[in-house]
Amino acid sequence: MGITTKDLAQLCGVSRTTVHRALNGTGRIHPDTREMILQTAKENGYRPDLLARGLVKGQTLSIGVVVLDVKNRYFSQMLSAIGAEANKRGYCVNITLHDNSREMEKEQLTRLADYRVDGIILSSVNEGTAYKQFLEELDVPLVSVDNRIAEGIAFVGIDQRNAMKEAAERALAKGYHKLVFVCPPMDYAAEENVYVHKERLSGFQEAVQNRADVEAAYLLDWNYLEQAGALIEAEKKTAFLCTADDFALELMKRLRSEGKKAPEHYGIVGFDNIDTLEYVYPRLATISNAVNEVADAAVNLLFEVMEQKQEGMTQQTQKRDSYETIIPYAFIQGDTI
Repeated sequence: MGITTKDLAQLCGVSRTTVHRALNGTGRIHPDTREMILQTAKENGYRPDLLARGLVKGQTLSIGVVVLDVKNRYFSQMLSAIGAEANKRGYCVNITLHDNSREMEKEQLTRLADYRVDGIILSSVNEGTAYKQFLEELDVPLVSVDNRIAEGIAFVGIDQRNAMKEAAERALAKGYHKLVFVCPPMDYAAEENVYVHKERLSGFQEAVQNRADVEAAYLLDWNYLEQAGALIEAEKKTAFLCTADDFALELMKRLRSEGKKAPEHYGIVGFDNIDTLEYVYPRLATISNAVNEVADAAVNLLFEVMEQKQEGMTQQTQKRDSYETIIPYAFIQGDTI
């Protein structure tokens, strides 16, 4: 058992109140006494009981994060950035995964609420007003990232629609007259929240609409690798616009096995700008969705929402009009268009 504040008080010949003042840097205490207590605590391996300290304040000093998985480098990078930002605030992070299961997501959220985490960051596969009510009944401050859930849920993300629109327009400016939109997750559109991919689809469609000189094609299921090669036309410059770098990399690998290489035989653009791209040749053109900035903003916004709850603020008295943060994206030129 570790040394307690009561033990420290006895060792130092002072009261427990004086020990608490020294350890917490509060109240009036002589500098020499504070230094003596801190040195004694260090020498005896004192570790503060953070749970007890937090419960006194009605906090557990932990936040929960619920995302798809850690196989996708986008989520791995996001979790790393969230952990770093939370750590600066003295918080630990409880990470759970929903693996694209709507029910698993609800179970993980309920479990985090039962553990009394102070707040939750969620990349959701659920959506709608009924789900919003479920989240509100958990009574835990929450911020959603990427996929919007419902009006009134705090949100952080990028402008997905304009990001994909810009990617398509850049391909058109490079002389590509056949654009193929690649988005396997749309296969799940009737079953789960694919807000991000729907927005990217809308951006793509805005770029190609009213363009008589442009042919648009769509790969919207998980058979995209088998179908892609047949869409490349020698007489019509073809580019693939993918809604994730992972899809683009898998597509490049498959087409390479068929004797087709980017950008000689086709163009291709990814989305996410995952760190793995630093090791891929040719360098994939992609959209940077500013994952580190999104993660930092999500943590900062979550603490705002947590503070609002602690102060007992209502929707009518909250500090700002909208708990929403949109982070700027960037197009990364690369070498594949």
